Amino acid sequence: MINEIVRALKSRPLPLNDEKELQAEISKLLESRGIPHKREVGLGDGDVIDFMLPDGIGMEIKIKAPKRQIYRQCKRYCGHAQLRTLVLVSATAMGLPVQIDGKDCYYVSLGAGWL
Repeated sequence: MINEIVRALKSRPLPLNDEKELQAEISKLLESRGIPHKREVGLGDGDVIDFMLPDGIGMEIKIKAPKRQIYRQCKRYCGHAQLRTLVLVSATAMGLPVQIDGKDCYYVSLGAGWL
């Protein structure tokens, strides 16, 4: 399922000006591909991830933010038991470890859909 999600996110340009608009477009894209998901899911301790998908896949969307801030948020999310895999979708160019706290991690650049 991860490969299908990544392909879908890279398949077309997505809006880069407003994070809520971007989330709405990603939701529509996932729906059009038949990928079930829930938006704004509480993980606990005040952490709310942008999307939860089947098999414990969580997706966090970041248009612009400092790299360290994004990483700290990803690490915090990976500390929650219900999250088994994290997909970071961002316009911030950065690296992401393949695992954080034993959870598989994937990075999708929002620029890929514009190429």
